[in-house]
Amino acid sequence: MPHHKSEPKFEKRSNFNEINEICELKNCNNVVFFEARKREDLYLWVGRVPSGPTFKFQVLNIHTTQEVRLAGNCLLGSRPILYFDKSFNEVSYLKLVKGLFTQVFGTPRNHPKSKPFHDHIMCFYWLDKKIWFRHYQISPETPDDSNKPEKQVLTEIGPRFVLDPIRILGGSFNGQTLFLNPHYMSPTALRVQARKLLKNPYVKKLNEKAEREERKKANQLPEDPIDDTFE
Repeated sequence: MPHHKSEPKFEKRSNFNEINEICELKNCNNVVFFEARKREDLYLWVGRVPSGPTFKFQVLNIHTTQEVRLAGNCLLGSRPILYFDKSFNEVSYLKLVKGLFTQVFGTPRNHPKSKPFHDHIMCFYWLDKKIWFRHYQISPETPDDSNKPEKQVLTEIGPRFVLDPIRILGGSFNGQTLFLNPHYMSPTALRVQARKLLKNPYVKKLNEKAEREERKKANQLPEDPIDDTFE
């Protein structure tokens, strides 16, 4: 993002309210903060400074460009097109997410470090109660098609990741909880649940039996009326 200002110097034990002070010193209106826990769980905080709101997500299924060898690329400082599927206009709290993501990831008009064109698109999809992110390069089919919108192709750049919403705070890293995801389970709770299932062989046997029954129902062929013709 050409309009970003990085700040790596933040102690893990520090209060999150200090992030607001860092933003004021750097003259920033929005903040994106990655919080790592136990060296295996990653959380994303996206907020509006200093009035809020603040969104907290858990980052899942991260696939980097080097890992999956994606062929797309974009120029440094180019402006992205932001795409949100129709759910972001229908679900109430997703409307807030769309508004804040537009401010955070969208490059301000006439920004001095931005290029005056678009060559990549950031896509946000709502599926399985989670936000799925994809990033594509916009390129012409042939060099002569650079000014023809209908003859552009998308090549994935990466990274890929999934955001699981946890909560929305009314202020900047503080304030009243405006939304709490009832479907969210913390990584620790999931690990405890998995250990309990592995320790109990009877529960495991019941789950396997239920899975077999589901597969039988899914693979069951419909009755053919011709089968009873010669009986």
